[in-house]
Amino acid sequence: MSVALTYTANLTAVETLEDNVPAAAATKRRVTHDQFNTTSELNAASTPPVTKVAALQAALTAGAATVDLENLTGTNGAAVVGTGLRVQAMKVRNPSANANAITIAEGAANGYDGFGSGFSVTLEPGAEATFFTNDGGADISPTNSDLDLSGTSTQALDMEIVLG
Repeated sequence: MSVALTYTANLTAVETLEDNVPAAAATKRRVTHDQFNTTSELNAASTPPVTKVAALQAALTAGAATVDLENLTGTNGAAVVGTGLRVQAMKVRNPSANANAITIAEGAANGYDGFGSGFSVTLEPGAEATFFTNDGGADISPTNSDLDLSGTSTQALDMEIVLG
């Protein structure tokens, strides 16, 4: 198996200036903000490398769950072992059908440090976030492997995690 990742992060905003710009025609009063858009093509030979992927729905039980990056389930139920690797990219999405917010945080026990010390992000229903770590943090290990999820009841969080 091989993994290739096309990581694209775009946020292009077009700002139309007010009518009080006398020297500009209406069709030319636009400023496009796009210089922070990025694209990276990654694989096993790139820097950073990517070698494994897991896409899953992490189900909460009584409003909580722990995602162990050492033991993920991949395509067709295959085991994805993250030990010795790092999270290179992760996308998380709280489905709009969920009734409440879900928080993703560095695990209380064996917390994964690849997103920074004290990492925590809360997603309202329909919200999503994408992270590109550029080989950040230490390798996944028994003491550096967990992300904690908290929310309400038995909701689920969509996650795609790329390791290398």
